[in-house]
Amino acid sequence: MELDSGLAGTPLRDYRTTVGWREAMNYAAAVDDPNEAYFDDTRAEGVMASPMFSVALTWPILGRIWEFIDSPTFPLEALATLVHYSEHLECHRPLRPGDALTIGGRFAAILPHRAGTLVVIGLAARDGQDRPVFTEHIGALLRGVSCRGPGRGEDRLPVAPQPPDGPPGWETAVSIPPLMPFVYDGCTAIVFPIHTSRRFARQVGLPGIILQGTATLALAAREIVNREAGGDPSRLGQLACRFAGMVPPGTVIRLRCTGRTSTPEGTDVFFEVRNGDGRSAVKGGFARIVTG
Repeated sequence: MELDSGLAGTPLRDYRTTVGWREAMNYAAAVDDPNEAYFDDTRAEGVMASPMFSVALTWPILGRIWEFIDSPTFPLEALATLVHYSEHLECHRPLRPGDALTIGGRFAAILPHRAGTLVVIGLAARDGQDRPVFTEHIGALLRGVSCRGPGRGEDRLPVAPQPPDGPPGWETAVSIPPLMPFVYDGCTAIVFPIHTSRRFARQVGLPGIILQGTATLALAAREIVNREAGGDPSRLGQLACRFAGMVPPGTVIRLRCTGRTSTPEGTDVFFEVRNGDGRSAVKGGFARIVTG
């Protein structure tokens, strides 16, 4: 099976949704993030959603991508082996309950990869006044699917800066409760059976169920906001990583700051996550903390 890189640029049909206060709170609860910005609705400014709640808002598109591809010639069967490979999220402003969003997108890039083909899906959310809210680029690896052509679209993708040379910064351990994949599934509606069905996970070659990659990234974001942004999630301007390995529930992961760089906008923080076996679960982690 192959995918023609000339299909880069294929548009997706718009998706419309509204940020609900209950769903936003449930997302924060699912990753055990008690930040009052997500829960205290007596605050003068009200509550906001976790920046990572964006992935729950776009899941209805990704989970049914075949329904949104606006092209009669796109080979839908090529998407059957899709695996989440990378994430790049840019937050233009905080998400708040009541935001009515229109999310549009396209296949931003189709690139050859040693394991098959890498597609990057770009999604942009705008509010009722047509103002940008967030932009997400999701890298998906299509295993066993060859890329026809040299690859297209890479020059238009967001690029995280390179980490600085020097010693690493702080490091912390984060426990993954045995039921966390089930809680994340239920509270976010990001549903895929490798995270909740041991039988299905083993059928596809996994040793057992694994934690959702976006849950691991949300845990990293929680720690970074608390340690680098003074607990203010509105200062998280960008977040990016590559998913490199599995996180089984009932284990302990280690999040390490690998460096930071001061910029005119604030601070760029670089990080990695290792699973309970010491293997990479998240590589190339990057967070931009804007000046408050």
